[in-house]
Amino acid sequence: MQQWFETPPGRYLLAWEQAEFDQAVADIFGYHALQMGLPGLDALRTNRMPHKWLALSEAASVESEAERKPDLVTDFAALPFEENSLDLVVLPHSLELNLDPHTTLREVERVLVPEGKLVICCLNPASLWGLRQRRAHVYRRLGFGELYLPDAGDFIGYWRLRDWLRLLSFEVETSSFGCYRPAFASDKWLERFAWMDAVGEHSWPIFGAAYFIVAVKRVRGIKLIGPAWKKAKRIATAPVPIANRNTRREAREPTVID
Repeated sequence: MQQWFETPPGRYLLAWEQAEFDQAVADIFGYHALQMGLPGLDALRTNRMPHKWLALSEAASVESEAERKPDLVTDFAALPFEENSLDLVVLPHSLELNLDPHTTLREVERVLVPEGKLVICCLNPASLWGLRQRRAHVYRRLGFGELYLPDAGDFIGYWRLRDWLRLLSFEVETSSFGCYRPAFASDKWLERFAWMDAVGEHSWPIFGAAYFIVAVKRVRGIKLIGPAWKKAKRIATAPVPIANRNTRREAREPTVID
């Protein structure tokens, strides 16, 4: 994936993703943020949290030749963080390149604090780029042709990923699509169709080459509710002595003098 980002379409996609991450994480506050994967993209550079880490999987750390060195190398399905300890986690293509994206999402849900933010970026299989990739796979089985996108991982559809997030009690706050230019391999042809970015955003918004999701972890609390009303307390009244009653009655009766 890192080598593909050095190609003309890879640089075009990387520039769009960097702008989206810069805008999404700039106003997310907290203390601890984690980027999982893709060292060629600094997804947390505009975020102002005091503690930020870059984590790579063991396989990616061996293959990576980027200048950014990871702060930790770990299994994404077993992060070395306590439960409810991170305020922000970003996943730039980390799910689609993972062998078990479900387990990775569950682990992210574990380490995020309640109301913590999750930012995800993935390639969109329902796009012109995804169509060319599927066609290239068919040609490759026949013995000719080259793939347009990296031959790694399993690309996840937008609505499929939203279902996964809903099952883990994540609520999608914002989502966007981008990179509407056709699947060309040269800078020259990509620049010629630059006008399609503006047109595609309004005409066919869900068919961009990549999509971007910002979700928040919701935790439903349990509160014991008492009875809707309370019984009125009885006020104890002292009984009036009989002697006093007779005295009061005698005081009210007129006195007759013969």
